[in-house]
Amino acid sequence: MLLMEKIEAKILVVDDDQDVLLAAKLFLKQHIKIVHTEPDPGNIPTLLQNENYDVILLDMNFSRDATSGKEGFHWLNVILGIDPAAVVIFITGYGDIELAVQGIKEGATNFLLKPWDNKKLLAEIQANLKLRESKKELEDLRTKKKILLTNANEPYEDLIGQSPAMLKVLATVSKVAVTDANVLILGENGTGKELIARAIHRASLRSKEVFVSVDLGAISETLFESELFGFKKGAFTDAKEDRAGRFEAASKGTIFLDEIGNLSFPLQSKLLSVLQNRKVVRLGTNREIPIDVRLICATNMPLYQMVNDSKFRQDLLYRINTVEIQIPPLRERIEDIPLLAEHFLTVFCKKYKMPFKRLAPATVKRLEKHPWPGNIRELEHAVERAVILGEGTILQPHDFFFNQSDDDKEPDLQSAGYNLEETEKLLVRKVIDKHGGNISKAARELGLTRASLYRRIEKYGL
Repeated sequence: MLLMEKIEAKILVVDDDQDVLLAAKLFLKQHIKIVHTEPDPGNIPTLLQNENYDVILLDMNFSRDATSGKEGFHWLNVILGIDPAAVVIFITGYGDIELAVQGIKEGATNFLLKPWDNKKLLAEIQANLKLRESKKELEDLRTKKKILLTNANEPYEDLIGQSPAMLKVLATVSKVAVTDANVLILGENGTGKELIARAIHRASLRSKEVFVSVDLGAISETLFESELFGFKKGAFTDAKEDRAGRFEAASKGTIFLDEIGNLSFPLQSKLLSVLQNRKVVRLGTNREIPIDVRLICATNMPLYQMVNDSKFRQDLLYRINTVEIQIPPLRERIEDIPLLAEHFLTVFCKKYKMPFKRLAPATVKRLEKHPWPGNIRELEHAVERAVILGEGTILQPHDFFFNQSDDDKEPDLQSAGYNLEETEKLLVRKVIDKHGGNISKAARELGLTRASLYRRIEKYGL
């Protein structure tokens, strides 16, 4: 005799009649992996907090009120309040059709009479297991969409910049956002390419839909198709369920492909095919799924040179750069440094619950002189570190610790000639750097008081 494989599911039966519970358990245990029974409905909240049931069989009438069904409706509402995706089947000994209709209106999925037919009970549970799966998928999608919409607006409320270079970028953003054109954003690391992509999305006709960001540099070649195009259960070893890819998740919204220059030639071909056909095929299937997404790509790599070197497909480049936006490095938008620094000061003082701090004029000058090879990201980290470690509420130049590399082009004492002020400036700076920004030690070596050294720091903008 062949034993039937049990259904992977967890069932809860709630009824105050022990004979009903025993009969249900004896039968269902033959077909269902886990069956729990409970005579006291008062224990439902505790049970649902500890377990996740696929189907709940709920008695409509308990001993306190044998015929009205009010207790059943009460506990139905309790269940749905704890788990909105719960699937509840009412069971009762009274065949009142109006009560059945009311129960379904209240949120039950169906209504079974006691004593039930075992085959009908099993068929009803199997049908409701599929319904439970659908409700969970819908709830997951709603949750994911809510999170994505929230995240789309979290990193920054507005773009910050008043320099001519950034005003030009902002003008392009406002023009392209209202179209559905593909956009390619170019710029060094840390310049805010994703921020620009989010700004385009927020100003577009798709702003109420999802923004899906994909870091192509972090996805291995073996995971590329499953991550972007999705897969069917069993398509590969770890594919334990059907899953939509990033393109499907971005349906009706915007997909942002960051670090697109990192894709290998074979992966470029697969991406190009999807962009041309506007369809994806999940791994393990042959079914084409139409996609409707706004495409924004970004990279810090020289794509045009890569095309010349046969490292990037020319047809893919033409496909993704209907409009091209070049983000200037921070060293080319010096006017924006004070604005950005003040913005980050506000953010991190609030984050670390510290009194608001300001930048001394000499500090602003020092920040403007730094080349910022890491761009806005480097400035952000520098301000965060200064907020945490800086002394007092006015941040001085020594509160920021810069790499010696940015001083490589600075003149030495001999190149200063016999200009007394220039010589003093260079000497003060070298001694401060020697002591890692420790003003007390620097002042002691220079034979100055701390106050005198601070006056020279502010005078020379160090």
